[in-house]
Amino acid sequence: MIILKAAFISVLASVCAVGVVGQSADLVIRNANVHTVSSTQPTAASIAVIGSKIVAVGTDSDAKSWIGPRTRVVDAKAKLVVPGFNDAHVHFLETGAQLSSVDLRDAKTPQEFVRRIKEFAAKQPRGRWILGGQWDHENWTPNTLPTAAMIDAATPNNPVFVNRLDGHMALANSLAIKQAGVTKETKELEGGLIVRDAGGNPTGIFKDAAMAYIDRVIPEASFEQKLEFAKAASEYAASLGVTSVQDVSAGTDVGVYQELMRQGKLNTRVYGCSTLADYKRWANTGIHYAFGDAMLRVGCLKGYADGSLGSTTAWFFQPYLDAPNTSGLARAEVSTTMKQNVVDADKAGLQVFIHAIGDRANATILDFYENAETVNGARDRRFRIEHAQHLRQEDIPRFGKLKVVASMQPFHVIDDGRWAWKRLDENRLKGTYAFRTILDSGGVLAFGSDSPVAPMNPIFGIYAAVTRRTLDDKNPNGWIPEQKISVAEAVQGFTWGSAYGEFQEGVKGTIEVGKLADFVLLSDDIFSIDPVNIRNVKVLMTIVNGRVVYEAK
Repeated sequence: MIILKAAFISVLASVCAVGVVGQSADLVIRNANVHTVSSTQPTAASIAVIGSKIVAVGTDSDAKSWIGPRTRVVDAKAKLVVPGFNDAHVHFLETGAQLSSVDLRDAKTPQEFVRRIKEFAAKQPRGRWILGGQWDHENWTPNTLPTAAMIDAATPNNPVFVNRLDGHMALANSLAIKQAGVTKETKELEGGLIVRDAGGNPTGIFKDAAMAYIDRVIPEASFEQKLEFAKAASEYAASLGVTSVQDVSAGTDVGVYQELMRQGKLNTRVYGCSTLADYKRWANTGIHYAFGDAMLRVGCLKGYADGSLGSTTAWFFQPYLDAPNTSGLARAEVSTTMKQNVVDADKAGLQVFIHAIGDRANATILDFYENAETVNGARDRRFRIEHAQHLRQEDIPRFGKLKVVASMQPFHVIDDGRWAWKRLDENRLKGTYAFRTILDSGGVLAFGSDSPVAPMNPIFGIYAAVTRRTLDDKNPNGWIPEQKISVAEAVQGFTWGSAYGEFQEGVKGTIEVGKLADFVLLSDDIFSIDPVNIRNVKVLMTIVNGRVVYEAK
């Protein structure tokens, strides 16, 4: 009797996992080249979906039994299908905002930079702030920083505060500086820098913590504007095959996503992070990591240890080659509250992410994480370091040993590789974006984009991780080529690895029966084409929750 009861429960569980026997699927993908990212069934030809779940993965013959009169059948024409891409590090609302802001990312000269700002400003109402931008002075020769004087004549009626693409430095025009009340007498903030001329006057460049001087006078976007930003970002993500994002700067704007979801317009799963210093708000509610439903969750906290390499504010043990007077800037909280905040947030069951670029920043945060485990005891906490960009050789194995997720953005490799050698010596560069060594030493890679700092397109990220060919084409065999990884490993980083990084590998990140129906149809087989051509691959169809949310024309 006990044996029969157990058998009945086993059969019932199997039926629940795949749906009611004989029930027609809502969606069937057939004649496909499915790469599941699952070791139990690496490839398949068809997928059947009921509601939001995958109910069958198998051959085309298997798919026939799931097709009914109301089933949408997609003939993939032997094209590649992979799990939906999961962007493990994105600033989602900022991405939506940038879609309607001035685009300075590929301005190749200071003159083009000024021209684009002038043309954009001419279309704006008087007094409206001009934000976004994402400029990169490393595109210029010489690579001198822009100044307020460059753009003042182009923007007489609009305050300007446009970011460098890494988000750790921004340019203000004189109108913005005046509105902020910044003068030569303004004091520096710890962890920040106001760039000044020989007379001590601000030139217009504000780095890291100093950016707060301007930020505090910028009017906050309205809820309705943020809703438009979120909608634009979600539609854009769908066009790139991104079905999940981990918004590391969601903060108190989670309600924006909730409203978009209520309206039925949220096509992207969101894990929204608050600032690390805000941990008490969540701890007092009793909320732990990954709290919520499959579409919208909270419980992650984001902190900053340092700045960026491009702004020479990443924190190193040794000085920069091209700025020997500095080794970068540690954020003020690193020496004050961060270590204890990590312990307390972890004790409350929240997930901690900390931005660390320089080798000293990474070593320090690994120390903080090790300390928290010593204080609070062993458990599955999945601490993360965001970027993990420049590592000492002795620190790389600590990711696997401490089970710290390396949340990295491969596109930065092919971007920074154009000029990073001017900042760092050969020994330090060996630990730069160390994908191969992190994996080989037992670490987990969770890949993302850092959009709008870098393009959100995960195809570009896969291309970057596999080839490491810099954007200037000066490294055809790859920059620091010993750190290349395979296409399969790169895809895993954008799917299973990212899902693992948010405690969701049990429900998404692979194409398996019972998991969420999130997957992407691509124009070409990235596993068989020349890796150099991966960057040209397009998304043909994106499915989220069993619904087609994007289809290429």
